[in-house]
Amino acid sequence: MREQDEWSVKPIAYIQTDFKEKFGIPRQSGRAKLLGKVVFLPEYARKEAFRALDGFSHVWLLFDFSKAHKAEWSATVRPPRLGGNTRVGVFASRSPFRPNPIGLSCVKLIKIEFTPTGVSLIVEGADLLDGTPILDVKPYLPHADCVLDAVGGYADERKNYRLQVEFPTALLERIEEEKRAGLIECLADDPRPSYQDDGREYGMRFAEYNLRFQVKGDTLIVLSVEEV
Repeated sequence: MREQDEWSVKPIAYIQTDFKEKFGIPRQSGRAKLLGKVVFLPEYARKEAFRALDGFSHVWLLFDFSKAHKAEWSATVRPPRLGGNTRVGVFASRSPFRPNPIGLSCVKLIKIEFTPTGVSLIVEGADLLDGTPILDVKPYLPHADCVLDAVGGYADERKNYRLQVEFPTALLERIEEEKRAGLIECLADDPRPSYQDDGREYGMRFAEYNLRFQVKGDTLIVLSVEEV
């Protein structure tokens, strides 16, 4: 057997999002229509590197689960989708705790910004923590990347699960208008661990706000919104 080659990757960009902590980030990309900004490092902000990218509606972001690095990895993980108690193989999951902590996210490409100081991609639907290192960007190819008869295993069981969100108008108006719909989508996706259903009160950091909420049955009730 060939001896393992040593290799390394380094960030080409960092993404700016409204998700300031892991709790509350959508479970998959595209679940909340919030904007993010992929800011390229000077070494990679060469205009010719983005030639023809504007012809694609979506791109893949390959990124580093930078807050999930561990010295050891586990062969099995407990997906929240299965209640947090059932173990599956790490390669049957999208857990960040992997032999190589690499993630991928499919996002909508809104526009490419060229400025005297650099290059940025404005994207929609990212499920990434603010400040996440981006390792690569690849165009999404509909004819190759979309498999209509694909089977999603255990992840299909709750794919249409959504909560109703009760967001008092006086509290919602404290949120910037352009962020309101996306925030409601995040809350409807149920930020709680799947095995928690005890009526407790939760806190969530979103953009420049701290939210408190509670879930009763199939309804999430926002209790307070405070600016950080």
